[in-house]
Amino acid sequence: MNTKAAMGNHRKSSSVARRFRFPLHVHISTLFFLLVLAVGASIAWVSYSRSAHMLERAAGDLLVRISRQTVVETEILLSPVGTTVRLLGLQPLARATTLAERRQGLASLREALIASPSVTAFYVGYGDGDFFMLLRLADDGDRKLVDAPPGAAYLIKSIDGDEGRFIYLDADLNELRNVLRPDYPRGYDPRQRSWYAEALRHGEPVQTAPYLFASTRRLGVTVANRVAGSGAVVGADIRLTTLDETLRRQRITPGSHLVLFDDEQRVVAYSELGWLPEARPGAEGERPRVSDLGDGQLTALAATPAGEGELPLTAFSTAGRRWHGAVARLPVQGGRPMRLGVMILDDELLTDARQVRNRALLATLLVMLATLPLTYLTARLVSRPIRALADETAAIRSFDFTADVATRSVVREVDDLAADLASMKGAVRHFLDISATMARESNFDRLLPRLVDETVAVTGARAGVLYLADDDGAALELASLRRAGDTNLPRDAAPDGAAMAGLVASAARSGVGSVDVGADGVGRSCAGLAEALETTRLAYLAVPLLARDQTRIGLLVLWFDAEPQRDLVHFVEALSGAAALSVETQALIRAQKRLFESFIQMLAGAIDAKSPYTGGHCARVPVLTKMLARAACDATDGPFKDFQLGDDDWEAVHIAAWLHDCGKVATPESIVDKATKLELRYNRIHEIRMRFEVKKRDAEIACLQAIAAGADPAEARTELARAHARLDADFAFVAACNVGGEAMAATDVERLRQIGGQTWLRTLDDRLGLSEEERRRLGPERPLPAVETLLADKPEHRQARGPDDRIAPDNRWGFRLNVPALRHNHGELTNLSVGRGTLTDEDRYTINEHIVQTIRMLDALPFPRHLRAVPEIAGGHHEKMDGTGYPRGLTGGEMSPVARMMAIADIFEALTAADRPYKKGKTLSEAIAIMARMRDEGHIDPDLFALFLQSGVFREYAEAHMSADHVDEVDVDAALARAG
Repeated sequence: MNTKAAMGNHRKSSSVARRFRFPLHVHISTLFFLLVLAVGASIAWVSYSRSAHMLERAAGDLLVRISRQTVVETEILLSPVGTTVRLLGLQPLARATTLAERRQGLASLREALIASPSVTAFYVGYGDGDFFMLLRLADDGDRKLVDAPPGAAYLIKSIDGDEGRFIYLDADLNELRNVLRPDYPRGYDPRQRSWYAEALRHGEPVQTAPYLFASTRRLGVTVANRVAGSGAVVGADIRLTTLDETLRRQRITPGSHLVLFDDEQRVVAYSELGWLPEARPGAEGERPRVSDLGDGQLTALAATPAGEGELPLTAFSTAGRRWHGAVARLPVQGGRPMRLGVMILDDELLTDARQVRNRALLATLLVMLATLPLTYLTARLVSRPIRALADETAAIRSFDFTADVATRSVVREVDDLAADLASMKGAVRHFLDISATMARESNFDRLLPRLVDETVAVTGARAGVLYLADDDGAALELASLRRAGDTNLPRDAAPDGAAMAGLVASAARSGVGSVDVGADGVGRSCAGLAEALETTRLAYLAVPLLARDQTRIGLLVLWFDAEPQRDLVHFVEALSGAAALSVETQALIRAQKRLFESFIQMLAGAIDAKSPYTGGHCARVPVLTKMLARAACDATDGPFKDFQLGDDDWEAVHIAAWLHDCGKVATPESIVDKATKLELRYNRIHEIRMRFEVKKRDAEIACLQAIAAGADPAEARTELARAHARLDADFAFVAACNVGGEAMAATDVERLRQIGGQTWLRTLDDRLGLSEEERRRLGPERPLPAVETLLADKPEHRQARGPDDRIAPDNRWGFRLNVPALRHNHGELTNLSVGRGTLTDEDRYTINEHIVQTIRMLDALPFPRHLRAVPEIAGGHHEKMDGTGYPRGLTGGEMSPVARMMAIADIFEALTAADRPYKKGKTLSEAIAIMARMRDEGHIDPDLFALFLQSGVFREYAEAHMSADHVDEVDVDAALARAG
């Protein structure tokens, strides 16, 4: 309703502006600007197109000239070689039959090579399969391919019958090395080469297709001619590398590409360096195809049809760049037909055309700049309010709803848009305010009335009622009843939930109507609400709250004096989705917290129930820890005057206190419940007593045997009585040691060893009836009967500690414990010799290890962010201020205040607990005195101990959890005074 009023005032204040508004097209004076821009762009485009066309034609003409020049250079390269092979066919070399005869023609071949720089080798293939070649070694690369020695200038490759040779010569034809190559005749037969077969079929010199020479891996062709009157053929290998240089010289632009290829698209020459593959000895291979060059940019060019005469360039794109190109057919006389392709980058070809275009655009820009002031003044009148609305839209996009929309415009459409935007901004602002309020509230019980209050305020309702479905989802129960102005109404004034459920049809999103108070049904149910609102007629808007699975979890009913308009109904319907989500989420969170709370209390109860010696420790420590924490929060002076805990902090303290001893689930009960020194799973004093009984029977048997042997019966029985008395006294001493007093003197330990050194005779096998684990721990087997001592530390009493039972020095938790070498030491003498209490070092380590397990277990749990401190709080209650505690050896400064509080609570509860069967609980004054000594020794926090006493927390706890006979008077001043 408030939103509607603001909209009405806004429209009323702009009524004057409406009379002077005009349609938007009246203000489009910028048409001239657009026309100038369009004309200038058109002129620039036409100029660019014509210039580009002229440049393309010029490039095509240049390609024709390049093609003709390439044909001329190719014929110049090939024609003289044909004459040379004809002349060589007239030399004696062509008819020589031995290697010696053929070597006499070396001078002629060398001169022919010198006269023909493009020729790699001259050779003769004979009809009987012999072969003689003189190969030019032009550089170190050629020498490396044929394994030539340094200084070699020529190589003779010879096949003479079954004998093959490679003869390396210097520039003066002096022999440098003569290598016998028996594999050469088997792998090479000139009669099977294409140049030999083609030459025999023709009377004139023939030319092969370009290929890669096997000897040098150079690209070239072979020219061959048949020797008249014989089966011999003279051949010459011609390099085509000069064609690469020709193409490079004839580039049209620096970045253009020229490529010469045959009908199979295999490359003959290319304007770029390094296009041939690396040479591999003995491998002929094939020439690369056009598509293999570079990054494949010539593939599109090779697919262009070849032409003759006028060659227009074709535009295409490849490798992300624009090109123009064409392919010309080259009619090479005496050779195979070839094609010449050219590619020119648009950036280089059309440079002049683009300059013309840019000049035209610049002229257009100058005209536009000249008209800019007039255009600007005209557009400013229209754009200013539109700009303001754009800023408002940007603010909405940025979720900034603080300012109202105050834009005015003489353009009707813009002004209407401003009004609608103002209405939308107000609605969204209210919607987000309510959503933010619900999101900030984490307490479920506070959330529900706030939800109703915010909805009532934004809709202008007189009251609102929120119902939530019960656990079965069958009935609606009242959750909150609020009047406008954030005040409660009496709960008995709320209409019945069952009656309200019928206000909305099952498939409807909302229900709108009015109620006659006092009528049957809904009207009768609303009588109390109408009386509280002092009205006789009520209108309602009922909106169901739906969960994610579309089940009804509640119902929100807003009460008005008149039925709400449809726009308000739609707004509340949209709002109900966020409200339902918030309610459902908070309900789930509350249920999960209840489940987690029950789980940790169940775990703590199980730990307390595991052993009668722990009693209700896990349940009482949280109570005392929170009492001390509350006292610290309430302190107005002293070291804790600034100490405060938020709701999340209290939850962390609560959980940490309940789980502070959860590691005890891994502590063996036999050690926790060890009331005597020899107790394991039972009290082994019974075994030792039986050994003394055996000794007494042995003494009695010895007495009877002595009497039977003739000894004086009186003296024998007197000796028996003395032996029995000694054994009784010894056993009584051993039994007293087993109980475990405050301290055990060195003389007692020595007497214990003397008693234990007495022997008895065992006649039964001690390996019978044992488990496999017990058998493995036994020492070497002894023959029967075996003499054993009354008390012993046997090998089977010592259980070694495995790798999993050790704590690495660099463990990630920072544990610093002195780990005993043994896991268990059940030795009888060792246990009976314990100086204080009933626990050995190994037992005490196992007891202390429960805090290690606590930290490990809690650290493994995925606590949410606000509970990340739980492992630190729970795991620090055995640390001491001076750093002598465990398991990390932390000092007071390294512990959080709450962890130090729990340490005090843990100690005080353990001292005063009366449900430990192995000890009597201390009185209140005794416990305070012990803790005062611990403070003086640097074990507990002195400031917290002072707060513990001065706040009265110790007495408040004692009166609630200690028996009355243990709650005595405590001299607080004396306890606060530290020992000098």
